[in-house]
Amino acid sequence: MAWALVPAAPRLISALGLRRLVLSRPVHISLFITCYNDTLFPRTGRAVVAVLERLGHTIEFRQAQTCCGQMHYNTGYQAEAMPLMRHFLEVFRDDETICIPSSSCVAMIRDHYPKMAAASGDSAVARAVEKLLPRIFEFSELLVDKLGVIDVGAFFPHSVTLHPSCHSLRSLHLGDKPERLLKQVRGLTLIDLPEATECCGFGGTFAIKNVEVSAAMLSDKLRCVLGTRAEVCTAADNSCLMHIWGGLSRQRTGVRCLHLAEILASTEAGEVS
Repeated sequence: MAWALVPAAPRLISALGLRRLVLSRPVHISLFITCYNDTLFPRTGRAVVAVLERLGHTIEFRQAQTCCGQMHYNTGYQAEAMPLMRHFLEVFRDDETICIPSSSCVAMIRDHYPKMAAASGDSAVARAVEKLLPRIFEFSELLVDKLGVIDVGAFFPHSVTLHPSCHSLRSLHLGDKPERLLKQVRGLTLIDLPEATECCGFGGTFAIKNVEVSAAMLSDKLRCVLGTRAEVCTAADNSCLMHIWGGLSRQRTGVRCLHLAEILASTEAGEVS
């Protein structure tokens, strides 16, 4: 299944009141939604498509995609992760550009697929991984580094604080890319998050195996988020946001958690549903 922006993109953009969009060369982009986004946060995928189509690109969603294998690999089931890696390589073998709205899944592919390929002893798999890696982009990387865009024509009249997830900071080294994108959103007030680089305490199965430590780390993160008085907490990873939102909702704070893509997809017409 693929979605494509109509040829009258500039007129459509003007009609919607979107601003200063620099349309780069149209790119055919394959969306790897990730398994937990697909299951729990499908609106993030729709938001990614909305932003990229607004910029004039063609998006394809490959129905055969499953999981990158991160959960299995990080939990010690490395042999079970191997077929998932092979499947990923086959499904996205011919794609020019692959967008993944999850820092942790991108980190899995970049950091661990080469190790897995070497461990497999299969030279064809090693070559396939080597060919794959330059075509993999986290969402904010794709916009800023590949497409050369920081203003995507978004409108979001709310105060927002940004949680930089551990994988985005320490593995992908996204730096200020998400912040630069947010600063171009009309109506948005970006509030610095105290102790921003501290982990939220999720860490996948870490939150299950080390409940007390995870809960203590989450408590610190919630204190910082609430201290900003922001209406919305955003991040490049829904896994972290799921953890943070759980704490915020149990306290009935009224603070929302939205993936970066959902904010960037918002316009005067409203948020992506």
